[in-house]
Amino acid sequence: MTSTPSVWLITGCSTGFGRELSRVLLQRGYRVVVTARNPATLDEFVPAGNALVAALDVTVPQQIADVVRQAEERFGQIDVLVNNAGYGYLSAVEEGEDDEVRAMFETNVFGLANMTKAVLPGMRARRRGHIVNISSVGGLVGFPGIGYYNASKFAVEGLSEALAKETAALGIKVTIVEPGPFRTDWAGRSLKMPKNAIADYASSAGARRAVIQSYSGRQQGDPVRGAEAIIRAVEAPQAPLHLLLGRPALELTAVKLKEFSAEMATWREVSLGADFPDAG
Repeated sequence: MTSTPSVWLITGCSTGFGRELSRVLLQRGYRVVVTARNPATLDEFVPAGNALVAALDVTVPQQIADVVRQAEERFGQIDVLVNNAGYGYLSAVEEGEDDEVRAMFETNVFGLANMTKAVLPGMRARRRGHIVNISSVGGLVGFPGIGYYNASKFAVEGLSEALAKETAALGIKVTIVEPGPFRTDWAGRSLKMPKNAIADYASSAGARRAVIQSYSGRQQGDPVRGAEAIIRAVEAPQAPLHLLLGRPALELTAVKLKEFSAEMATWREVSLGADFPDAG
């Protein structure tokens, strides 16, 4: 760590990764902007001299602007943004309710994008910075019953990969974090489900919902170790673009890549045959 501790701004710190990451960073002497929609949930951080506690709903543009301004007034800059705020919605595609799906995208995708846009001017001016976007293994692999959540995280993946290529020459790094199941509140009270389930999807989407709810609080992933892994990645001289967290995430992604490669090989000639014959 440098002689002047870097400044981290973290969204969604009331529970899970955001909370644990804030704790570890503050213990290590970093300066941290700890945020949540309800700042009363962050009382434990108030006494820390190296913490700024602030209210932030990432779907409210004025609150985003206010938090960035407060952070820069207090600490002078923002070195690392962690876009952690987000939640899940479990439904079959046909079961999906438009208002619920749009609300989730407002947080998981547009809130993340607007937070990123708010800190980039300062990072560009200093020619350094790091954007950490919390995605999911569900941003790489689709599962029955979480198609809309998958879609929101696939969007985070695409946005982040493009951003990394846009900002690399400006000294700004991007890391996409893809956790598997962790003992956060994602599968607990934060989870939303459709009001009217369709019986025909009971063995697919319904079964997946039941599995996710059944292991809430017993997931394999440790949020504290996950937070430490994120810090290690940010501190690395060559930070990764993708950071899978936990064995399930590694194994599920490996299966996806193997199946994808096999399918590409099987359909190679058909794929190539779609070009004009003289296209080269």
